[in-house]
Amino acid sequence: MIDLPLWAWALLALGALIAGLGKTAVPGASTVSVVLLASVLPARTSTAAMLLLFIVGDVFALTAYRRHADWRTLLRLAPAVIAGLLVGAAFLALAADGLVRRTIATILLVMIAITLWRRWRSRTAAGGRLAAAGYGSLAGFTTMVANSGGPVMSMYFLSTRTPVKVFLGTSAWFFAIINIVKVPFLAGIGLITPQLLLLDLVLAPGVVIGALIGIRIAKRMPQQLFDRLVIVLTIVGSVYLLF
Repeated sequence: MIDLPLWAWALLALGALIAGLGKTAVPGASTVSVVLLASVLPARTSTAAMLLLFIVGDVFALTAYRRHADWRTLLRLAPAVIAGLLVGAAFLALAADGLVRRTIATILLVMIAITLWRRWRSRTAAGGRLAAAGYGSLAGFTTMVANSGGPVMSMYFLSTRTPVKVFLGTSAWFFAIINIVKVPFLAGIGLITPQLLLLDLVLAPGVVIGALIGIRIAKRMPQQLFDRLVIVLTIVGSVYLLF
């Protein structure tokens, strides 16, 4: 087991809880989990740990929304996503831990900035192969390096004016498939270890609890207020990771 102080375990447990909540209620909440784990664990280790926890959450997301996926959208995104995943895997294999940590922070800050910019502007449709290639490759890279592909895909689905249920179902399948694909890459570069598996085993109940809470409150929670909280916490955490 990784030796950590009590406060660090508390942050990890909170990150696991928010990861589950993000999978079933608030898609953007996952960025908070990424920041919390990366602030406690070495950056590369946090990427692997977060991936396995997200896979636990994917089970609940698929259970709730699996019937609403748009498979044509998934197939259109696939080539660019795969390319982004390969570039991200190479970056993780070659980059030092400090660089990975700063990259995680920079990616999250850029995603938040773009999200705020898009909310400020009037929403316009952006479909076709060019948009799929741009969003898909960026999503593949960010999800491999920082498990932060969620904001990218949210922007893509919003830009194509995807209906809410289709948005949730397509996202659930997208990340379930991508996260499984990422496992052998991270294992191949030595990031998935017995100690990491034990750590995630301890944290997994938090994901389950968060996912179950998310399913219950998804229709009741004030989405706008929670989104603002997620944005503020992500900005603060990302700035912290830069130093």
